[in-house]
Amino acid sequence: MSTTKMLIQQLQQGEKKALARCITIVENELEGYEEILTSLKYNQHIPVIGITGPPGAGKSTIINATIKKLTDDNKSVGIIAIDPTSPFNYGSLLGDRLRMVEHFTNENVFIRSIATRGSLGGLSIKTIEIVDVMRAFDFDYIIVETVGVGQSEVEIVGLADTTILVLVPESGDDVQAIKSGVMEIADVFVINKSDRDGANTFIKNIIQLVHSKPANNWNIPVIKAIAIKNEGIDELIEAINKHQTVGANSKRPYLLAEKAFRLIQNKKMKNISKKELHQQIEIELKKKDFNLYAFVNCFLK
Repeated sequence: MSTTKMLIQQLQQGEKKALARCITIVENELEGYEEILTSLKYNQHIPVIGITGPPGAGKSTIINATIKKLTDDNKSVGIIAIDPTSPFNYGSLLGDRLRMVEHFTNENVFIRSIATRGSLGGLSIKTIEIVDVMRAFDFDYIIVETVGVGQSEVEIVGLADTTILVLVPESGDDVQAIKSGVMEIADVFVINKSDRDGANTFIKNIIQLVHSKPANNWNIPVIKAIAIKNEGIDELIEAINKHQTVGANSKRPYLLAEKAFRLIQNKKMKNISKKELHQQIEIELKKKDFNLYAFVNCFLK
């Protein structure tokens, strides 16, 4: 049996070391990564929960409280934390999320940080593949936390079965600005720090926004939370579970098409280097008849 086949077998038998090794191979496209991806027997019905929102909204506090509640109920949770990339070594700037340190010794929790590597949408281009590797491990839940970069985080909708948007009352001034972007992707709204001034007015505005959306089979809940006190966490988990049975199934064909599109796009672009493009354009710009579209067409032949 080849080393890769043995690794896949260990992964599907529930060995965490094999899971960590498979993620490293896939993330860095080391030898055997395509065999791992094409050989995976993963459970498409493990819910992938995307948690997004602006910086300072308390996403990590929400996640910490949610993990504690789920693991207290003997559920296993895989977490992918999307971290800003170090400009020096393309590594994960925040390492393994020090603020999740309380869960490191929990046998029911697996945490992995993934660097964005310059991805504008708040997601690493390898996140889709890594989520599927984690689905082969048979967690009860997989949680993906994005970096909190604003409207461009709409990428999460192409990955997560359920997308949770965490906001705080101070987000009120931004609602009109972000309404056409990240606000449109939420399956569940969580208003964290809801004991602050202006919270009730802000929540009413979000509810009005939700009711203005076209009707479908899922009524988007708006949950009041004070994550630091564990308030609203039971309601959040209830909403996640309900969405899996009601709303996520209708979203699945779109989700898979979006994932397929991104995987094809990444493979087609694999041999294109921005650094080399920059160097070539610097040379071409010296020509009087430089045309960007003609330049681009050279790469499409």
